Amino acid sequence: MNGPGNAQATVKQEVMRAPKERVRDRIMRTANDLFYSRGIRAVGVDAIACGAGTNKMSFYRNFVSKDELVAQYLREAEAEAWEWWDSTVAAHAGDPRAQVETLFGLLVKRTCSEQSRGCALANAAVEITEPDHPARPVIQRYKAQLRRRFRNLAREMRARDADVLGDSLMLLWEGSHLSRLTFGSQQGPSQNAAKAASTLVTAHTTSRTAKR
Repeated sequence: MNGPGNAQATVKQEVMRAPKERVRDRIMRTANDLFYSRGIRAVGVDAIACGAGTNKMSFYRNFVSKDELVAQYLREAEAEAWEWWDSTVAAHAGDPRAQVETLFGLLVKRTCSEQSRGCALANAAVEITEPDHPARPVIQRYKAQLRRRFRNLAREMRARDADVLGDSLMLLWEGSHLSRLTFGSQQGPSQNAAKAASTLVTAHTTSRTAKR
């Protein structure tokens, strides 16, 4: 049988064999945390390098600039957002209304959590206004795709004016994220986003004859 000494030695060997996290990955992980929690403009290269346990020289060996790091941060946020979206709607394939209601139901849970600071890409859109910033195309691509997806869901529901419904759902989605920053996690209008989305869908899909 292995005694306590042998067990500790085994754990130590496993730790030593574990692959060391690359400097670039440490920088990226630190930037993700700091940009989301504090804001992009508020976080400098020095703070990122320090948090990643490295220095500015090493930072610039991995990223040509802070702007490029910001763009990569948002690319990763974009990929994560679509992975979440796709897995969510897949559970209700063929039922666009259920897809919308599930998306907004989960949105409420996410935005009302203590850890949430809203949508990383929406926050970045407010902070980054320079048209030539490498992050701008990432933000614009994501928001354009978000709009297309909501409009497509509205068409699948055969809404009377699918584009209006799709845009309305997007505005509700965006507003839910941003109001979270103002009102906090529990008291704001974000907590009613799912009910509001359901009401919008009903208003745009209920036939006029059914209302009489």
